Amino acid sequence: MFRKPPFADLVSTQLALLAQDEAALLAEAREAELAWQRAGRDVAEEAYGDWQLVADAIADRLLDLRETYAATLDEPTADSYRVAFARGARKRFPRFAALVEE
Repeated sequence: MFRKPPFADLVSTQLALLAQDEAALLAEAREAELAWQRAGRDVAEEAYGDWQLVADAIADRLLDLRETYAATLDEPTADSYRVAFARGARKRFPRFAALVEE
């Protein structure tokens, strides 16, 4: 039988709570991305900058979540948790996860 990777359930729960708590910020990111995609040449750079600010805010939330929990673990266990978190974040938030991967 297949075993779940360590921390898979914890990370899934953490990311679900983040999605719930940051629903407005995630919606803002979707709106900013659509505005950027629809922007004409004259405003595309500014629209991208607006999207990037929101994307960075989400990445900061992911990083804070990851590091707050990792700080409660010994270093080898924290490293394992960070790997699981990266895997879960890539699955749940692919547009933002790359911004927090080491």
